[in-house]
Amino acid sequence: MADPTTYRPAPGSIPTQPGVYKFRDDTGRVIYVGKAKNLRSRLSNYFQDPTQLHPRTRQMVFNAASVEWTVVATEVESLQLEYTWIKKFDPRYNVKYRDDKTYPMLAVSTGEQIPRAFFYRGPRRKGVRYFGPYSHAWAVRETLDLLLRVFPVRTCSKGVYNRHERLGRPCLLGYIDKCSAPCVGRVSAEEHREIVDGFCSFLGGNTDKVTRQLESEMTTAAEELNFERAARLRDDLAAVHKVMEKQSVVLGDGTDADLIGVVSDELEAAVQLFHVRGGRIRGQRGWVVETAGDQATDRPAEAADAGEDPAAAALPFLLQNFLIQFYGDAVERARQEDAEDAEQIERRGVDQFSHAQPRKQHVVPKEILVPVLPNEPAETETFLSALRGSRVEIRVPQRGDKRALAETVERNAKDALRQHKLKRIGDLTARSAALQELQEALDMDEAPLRIECTDISHIQGTDVVASLVVFEDGLPRKADYRRYRIKEAAGEGRSDDVGSIAEVTRRRFLRHNQDKLTVPEAEEFDGSTFSDEKDAKVEEMSTDNRRFAYPPQLFIVDGGAPQVAAAQAVFDELGIVDVTLVGLAKRLEEVWVPGEEDPVILPRNSQALFLLQQIRDEAHRFAITYHRQQRSRRMRNSELDSIPGLGQVRRTDLVKHFGSVKKLKAATAEEIAAVRGFGPKLAETVHRALHPDDGAAESGP
Repeated sequence: MADPTTYRPAPGSIPTQPGVYKFRDDTGRVIYVGKAKNLRSRLSNYFQDPTQLHPRTRQMVFNAASVEWTVVATEVESLQLEYTWIKKFDPRYNVKYRDDKTYPMLAVSTGEQIPRAFFYRGPRRKGVRYFGPYSHAWAVRETLDLLLRVFPVRTCSKGVYNRHERLGRPCLLGYIDKCSAPCVGRVSAEEHREIVDGFCSFLGGNTDKVTRQLESEMTTAAEELNFERAARLRDDLAAVHKVMEKQSVVLGDGTDADLIGVVSDELEAAVQLFHVRGGRIRGQRGWVVETAGDQATDRPAEAADAGEDPAAAALPFLLQNFLIQFYGDAVERARQEDAEDAEQIERRGVDQFSHAQPRKQHVVPKEILVPVLPNEPAETETFLSALRGSRVEIRVPQRGDKRALAETVERNAKDALRQHKLKRIGDLTARSAALQELQEALDMDEAPLRIECTDISHIQGTDVVASLVVFEDGLPRKADYRRYRIKEAAGEGRSDDVGSIAEVTRRRFLRHNQDKLTVPEAEEFDGSTFSDEKDAKVEEMSTDNRRFAYPPQLFIVDGGAPQVAAAQAVFDELGIVDVTLVGLAKRLEEVWVPGEEDPVILPRNSQALFLLQQIRDEAHRFAITYHRQQRSRRMRNSELDSIPGLGQVRRTDLVKHFGSVKKLKAATAEEIAAVRGFGPKLAETVHRALHPDDGAAESGP
């Protein structure tokens, strides 16, 4: 690995104009491509203190051996050049949006003399036209089966086609009129090509022409008393309507739009995309990628310092990269398919597609609905508009059907990320590798088969609670979960997270040395167990005679060096030397070890880091659940309940504004009136209710 200081550009040599830069390794291979409004400002971030860099970025700058840049005139040009270089060099450290699964598609081999329609998964090939993607394989097969009634195109493989051509008789589909049987000459190659063109046109969205033609032919057949043909056409029309009904109308105004949902955490992000054409959902796609790259170079540290969620701060950057890469690739494929169509038109001398809009007009819609605006929204719109050939608008839906559908897309993204993580958790090999990596990274004598983690939850020092979750063999053991109420520290309800960590650690390990010598009876856990189905029935773990079944090999606290030092002080006080203690900091996913100045940095793609994050997130979820229960119980039993005109929402607003009922009592009527939704009259009512003695004194002699 190279030291970044060995190839750092000289001060002042980097221009301040917009541009695109490349990092190369010692072999000259491009390993990262990025863009910047100000090259000097952006590149200087890579050569700051390495401990402040994103872990993946830190790895990249140490693997690089040189950096170079190209100045451009505008920020739009930098977007275009960045996309071109990413496609050309395929850098290993750039985020690549690959589908989280291979979606099924309906393919038509238009490049063959006798084209065929077939189910397909995998990369696109030249000479094949694709429709979809579909969400399920059965949807492709059912759609194809229904449309074969109207468009009896060939669906058999080349071997089956050649065999029946030699035999001189069609297959079963030919006998039941679901294939026009070009293998035996029932139709000519030109006639079969016309059927294929109609099939492709229908799947491309030109459905009105087909339905009108079937209705006209059915009416004519009935008038001619050809009821058998009329009945068959009626069934064909029903099949067409059934295919169309599967694409239900979700936007009544016939909108052409793409809706994008993005959900991310510190390690990964899930992207879901719904294609809506003519108000109907025509396709759905999904990606799961690592949240790393240029958009995360220094933003997580800045976001954490400002109290902002780093994952949320990186969303605009991640979304911009996705829009550029996805639509850039889609337009490239569309241009290739348009070129193939042009070759067919020239070769066949027909103009079946000559009046159709270019495919890029369909792959890049007029409207793209996103959860948050991307970084540099105006430049991104300009880039996409150039791809489409007309104006493209990127906006965040605020109300109505579009907002409701956007929420549905976001729920799909959340579910996709959850399923992706559950799949990794359920993998026995991955869990074993994670435990082995933890043992090696933390220099433990044995793999941590039992891991416990604690987290603190409160709002401005009120209702302070803590959770303790247990994982055994990499899986949650919910029967051993515990939760604690923490006494508020002195100083008007302010909570000391470090002190809270120390208190939980002391309560957990108070009898550790005695408990590990005795295996407790099952009934010792009565009243403190956790039900997998109902979080609300968990009882608080107290300092009575109940004991845990087994001691942990690894104990995790949510936090950095101060929290770890507090927990280690408790370990020293209680004489605990057989449990490994670490802290997991959220800012950069650093693993802090007691007594060490620098944290342990696990690779971003390691199973060990993924397992630690899962345990920490579960502790956070469990703590938040208990905190909400405590807060709701306090609000229900609050002195504010009996005040007339003060409902649940206003009570909550008051407590959130002042932090606690104690602080609210110390406030004046004017300070209460400053709370949103409170006027002078209601504020005076609340103040009098909280100070009844003052009212009595005023009315006395």
